[in-house]
Amino acid sequence: MAMASPCLNTCTVQQPRAILSRIHILLHFSAILGLLYYRIKHLFQKDVSIISWSLITIAELIFTFIWLITQSFRWLPVARSVVPENLPADKELPSVDVFICTADPIKEPVVEVMNTILSAMSLDYPPEKLAVYLSDDGGAAMTLYAIKEACVFARVWVPFCRKYGIKTICPEAFFSSFGDDERLNMRGNEFKNEEENIKAAYEVLKKDVEKASSVEGSVRMDRPPYVEVIHDNMKNEGCEVKQSKLPLLVYMSRERRPSRPHRFKAGALNALLRVSGVMSNAPYMLVLDCDMYCNDPSSAKQAMCFHLDQNISTTLSYVQFPQTFYNVSKNDIYDAQSRSAYKNKYQGMDGVGGTVCAGTGYYLKKETLYDSPNNQDMTPLFLKAQSEYKWESLLFQSEELLQEAEEKFGASRKFINSINSLNDQRKGREILSNEIIDEAKTLASCNFEENTSWGEEIGYSYNSLLESSYTGYLLHSKGWKSVYLYPKRPCFLGCSTIDMKDALVQLMKWTSGLVQVGLSKYSPLIYGVSRMPLVQSMCYTYFMFSHFLSIPCFLYGIVPPLCFLTGTSVFPKVTSPWFALFTTIFSSSLLEHLYEVLSSGGNLRTWWNEQRIWIIKTVTACLFGCLDVLMKWLGVAKANFRLTNKAIDEEKLRKYEKGKFDFQGAKLFMVPLTFLVMFNLVCFTFGMKRMVSEGNFEEMFGQGFLSFYVLVLSYPILEGLVSKKGK
Repeated sequence: MAMASPCLNTCTVQQPRAILSRIHILLHFSAILGLLYYRIKHLFQKDVSIISWSLITIAELIFTFIWLITQSFRWLPVARSVVPENLPADKELPSVDVFICTADPIKEPVVEVMNTILSAMSLDYPPEKLAVYLSDDGGAAMTLYAIKEACVFARVWVPFCRKYGIKTICPEAFFSSFGDDERLNMRGNEFKNEEENIKAAYEVLKKDVEKASSVEGSVRMDRPPYVEVIHDNMKNEGCEVKQSKLPLLVYMSRERRPSRPHRFKAGALNALLRVSGVMSNAPYMLVLDCDMYCNDPSSAKQAMCFHLDQNISTTLSYVQFPQTFYNVSKNDIYDAQSRSAYKNKYQGMDGVGGTVCAGTGYYLKKETLYDSPNNQDMTPLFLKAQSEYKWESLLFQSEELLQEAEEKFGASRKFINSINSLNDQRKGREILSNEIIDEAKTLASCNFEENTSWGEEIGYSYNSLLESSYTGYLLHSKGWKSVYLYPKRPCFLGCSTIDMKDALVQLMKWTSGLVQVGLSKYSPLIYGVSRMPLVQSMCYTYFMFSHFLSIPCFLYGIVPPLCFLTGTSVFPKVTSPWFALFTTIFSSSLLEHLYEVLSSGGNLRTWWNEQRIWIIKTVTACLFGCLDVLMKWLGVAKANFRLTNKAIDEEKLRKYEKGKFDFQGAKLFMVPLTFLVMFNLVCFTFGMKRMVSEGNFEEMFGQGFLSFYVLVLSYPILEGLVSKKGK
């Protein structure tokens, strides 16, 4: 009898949360049906305003649709854990390539990028099986200079981390207050002396990189492809001790021409797939944003607890970790931590087939970008080892087969060979020669993808600016699964936006990309629902259509206050049993949100801040994102990648830490919200006067309360307007 393989991970259904959610769904939905019955029953009666009631009914129907698809996240939430001690020995682990992308040395400070690289090089993984690639879409000379200097520093930093078991493997974090606990727990003069020497070396690195940044930091928009091996881990350079060995480190700047499509981050990731294929050809890859550093050296082994699990590995595409941010303030007024997504929605989606790909902090099996789990899309190129024929013999006997492979993957025999041997790690790679580097430059050129399937059938998709989320959606549509792991210690930490403008620009970009997919032929309502579990397709429907909440929110921000001003009723009398139905739905929604906040470690302040920022973002960035899609559809605007500014502004940081909203630079975004606030203020003021004079409190209470609630949520806007007027 064969021995059972050791347990590598566990998956636990959060039963209390799931049961409570299902009970709430039943009760809340019953109340919603009653509300809709009331609306439709009274809509065509002579004593109501047809226009006002029609607009409110439309708003409530949209609210109902979004609420229904939101419940998919609450149906089967799960929590996962790993048992890394049961993994095979280091020599049996598969290789991993780390992909880091940067595009602008000004908006993405180079010192921050180098810290991400250094943290990736320090992962607790066999150095001969680890490769780190930096894609520099800015092509700045100082970024190349910086990575060379970082590699020199890595020769002392990486062995130091391994020697003392350092977990905070990002130098900037380790030498800051984030690393105080770990440094203070280390005892002995030897550690203290080494720490002081390494800190001095790091300060020199920072000073040199920052000095170079001030001299040369421009982005080159017209340039040839460039690939350079900064450190080849096969050379070892006399390092016989494993502790001193470094992983492979490669710099890539793909070709960029003003007349050729750039493809943004998706193009960079596809170029990295090809370049890494002929250089290290690891079967797995980790994708990191340039400001998302590794905070736990064991993340790779944690991911392998799923990828090497025989029960799920055959259909597993990627392991997603949450995005956690080190610069989130205590108040978190902009909801930068995205608590609802990473602590609730992702766990709920994990239980129904796999969570959305967040774009950073995920370990992906490369094969999934070329293939489907049931092999239905496979060409003869992908004949398995158990076949009675060998792929190589077929390939060279049939020019037709080779031509078919080149039409799909491009005219590079070395890369085509690398795909076939992707999962065959028995043969170690050789020292990288000039021939391989020249081939890598060809693979990073603009014209390599012409007349191929890159960006369509293979690799990251070019059909959306949210390349990772959309590609993850397509992978799930093909039958691949994913898992979500939320460990106690964050495996990755990043820098979040700390002002309103950057937060809204980022959300507008996401909204535009997701809505564009939702309205395309790949809509989860049509394409997804026939290819993945219904509940999972509902989750994707939420991500792509929830931004249309801006429409009912705008209607609710205009119609009831206007009715309050004119004395027109769109809600039942406060003494009517029907009013209790509206009160129940309103209270139920607030209590449901409060329960999720408290159960995920938040407090009342977190709940209130999320209420405020939700309405602000919905009627600003979400509305503009939907309009952006409309303008692109009409041909008024074209796709444009908006890079989020990662540079820290000290003045904005002070305001953020004090919990004060900063609307500087976001005037255009604030136009619809400012209008709603001023409109509600006028309507509430004169509506109250009218209600007092006419004494129709029972009829007008609903409209008046709603207008007052909007003003309370919008207090930061009122505060900003008053302070601006005072100045």
